[in-house]
Amino acid sequence: MRWTVPPWAVGVLVMFLSRGGSPAASDLAVMAVTTALVVAGGSLLDRLPPAGLALLLAALPLGGWLSIGVLPFTQLAVVAFGLYRIAATTSRRVSSIALAATAGVEILCLVPAPPAYYVLVLFAVIAWLLGRAARQAGEHGAARLSWTAAQAVTDERLRISRELHDTVAHSIGVIAFQAGAARRVIETRPEEAARALGEIETAGREVLTGLRRMLVALRDGDPAPAGGLADLPRLASAGLRVEIRELGGRRDLPPEVDMAAYRIIQEAVTNVARHAATGSCAVTIDYRETEVAVEIVDGGRGGRGAVTPGFGLAGMRERAALLGGEFAAGPAPGGGFRVAARLPLEAR
Repeated sequence: MRWTVPPWAVGVLVMFLSRGGSPAASDLAVMAVTTALVVAGGSLLDRLPPAGLALLLAALPLGGWLSIGVLPFTQLAVVAFGLYRIAATTSRRVSSIALAATAGVEILCLVPAPPAYYVLVLFAVIAWLLGRAARQAGEHGAARLSWTAAQAVTDERLRISRELHDTVAHSIGVIAFQAGAARRVIETRPEEAARALGEIETAGREVLTGLRRMLVALRDGDPAPAGGLADLPRLASAGLRVEIRELGGRRDLPPEVDMAAYRIIQEAVTNVARHAATGSCAVTIDYRETEVAVEIVDGGRGGRGAVTPGFGLAGMRERAALLGGEFAAGPAPGGGFRVAARLPLEAR
């Protein structure tokens, strides 16, 4: 209706003003009928475009047979808006039929008028052309969006292929070569076999670490792991006090472990702010010799009954499992809720 009712309302207003506010009774009757047809046709344009245009065209002869000031010209404008809508939202075949029907009806209605009035039919043609242009622009935009998405998938596949080659292929080659060497000399030269096995272990750790980093980066959608325990002071949100305690002495952690620990704490603190109905929580980070342990405890209402894992808890559990660690979450013994994770510093 937004395509047809506003111009029609303007035409009616101009008619009233041109007649001094008191049009003839016959004009009022025609106006009532045409207004009903325009409103009904406009309401159908979005759902049933051909039916809506048919009602708009049905109103055209009324304006041609009776003298109603500017209303005949307003009707042509309304039909042009409807034709634009059809051309912009339907197939070329449907819109072409609509254009032919519109031009035919308009020409028949203009037969009693001077020849110069036939130029008004061009408004319908122009509206149809503008509608087709809008539809083609939309189709082109959708096609380009689809192509961009497909290209992004292709680029991502190539990136993953490069990462796998750089991270895995070389190390697997070293492992296969050293394993073959160890097998050949394990009985005659055990010291060389031991050295080869040591290199296999080192290469295996390197490839596993690389794969872990890549999987974490892919899971988060980032080109590289971002965020770490050094960013913990940012976690304090409005109305929530976060007490951070560090045990064992802070030290540098592997990037994937550092990021996973930070993300687990971040999600747990976010859950406290959203669900715990408390104003504070305690975060403990324990730097151990072979692992780092994190614990987040709040004094809120805690869980009632069995804990139903949501996306947040599932994500934290996945992060810990991806690194070969352990994760636990549930009501704390003294009340509130507790989240804990142990992350090994080296691949298991």
